[in-house]
This record gives sequence, structure tokens and C-alpha cells, in this order.
Amino acid sequence: MSSSSNAGIAKKARMKAEADFATWLMMAKLGGFDDLPSSAQCFLTNYQTRLETMSEAESTALAVREVYSAYYSEMGGVGAAPEPKARTPTTEGKLVRSQRPLGPQHGQSAARHTTRPMTRKSLPALLILGSIVALVVAVGFLAQ
Repeated sequence: MSSSSNAGIAKKARMKAEADFATWLMMAKLGGFDDLPSSAQCFLTNYQTRLETMSEAESTALAVREVYSAYYSEMGGVGAAPEPKARTPTTEGKLVRSQRPLGPQHGQSAARHTTRPMTRKSLPALLILGSIVALVVAVGFLAQ
């Protein structure tokens, strides 16, 4: 198996491990520990035991690493799971522009902007509702 396929497997396994562990932890905190698969219960039990000797961040990182290693093997990764590469910012120090404006535009105050009635969006709904009411009244009138 090539190293590029192992790298792809490693990336998928890491993402799945991070998501699954966070989900398991939340389910356990909400009282659903017994509903989790036995492997998830094992990872969470080890995590909880380590909290007595290390910080939450360290225990979480180690637990995610354990889940990642298990997933890497299950997904067909060859050998030991590689250490994940440090995430680098994709912007390389450049500013990223927001897709939508953050504040009010065209000199409108924020208060006026947020309290303005939504006539543009509600007008079609009112027209449809009015048409239905008129139709029901007309049908009722004709039925007499």
C-alpha cells in the first residue's frame, strides 16, 4: 500500500476519531454511557481514569490518539498510525474576508436595522393567506 493511501487513511481516521470521541463524551455526560458501544465505553473509562493523574486536555488528546490508532488499523492502514501533522493556517497570514457584511450598511443604525418589520418576506405569505381566506369565503357563499 502506498504512503499516499496511508496518509489518506490517517486523515480520515483522525477526523473520525476526533468527532466520535467528542460525541461519546457528550453522550456520557448526558447519561447515555450504557447506550454506547463497548469499545467507546472502554475508551471513555480509560479517559476518566487518566483524569486523576493528568489534565483534561492531556487525557483528551491521549484518548483521541488511542481511538485514532484503532480506526487507522480498522480502515486498512499499514503499521503504526502516523503522528498527525500540525495544522497550519491556510491563509498564511492574509486576512480572510467575510462572505456577508458584519454590520449595518448604507448608514442605517443597528437598532433600526434589526427592529424594522419584515414586510418583504411576510408580504407573499399574507397574500397567499388572504387568497385562501377569500377562496374559502367564496366557496362557502356559493354553497349556500
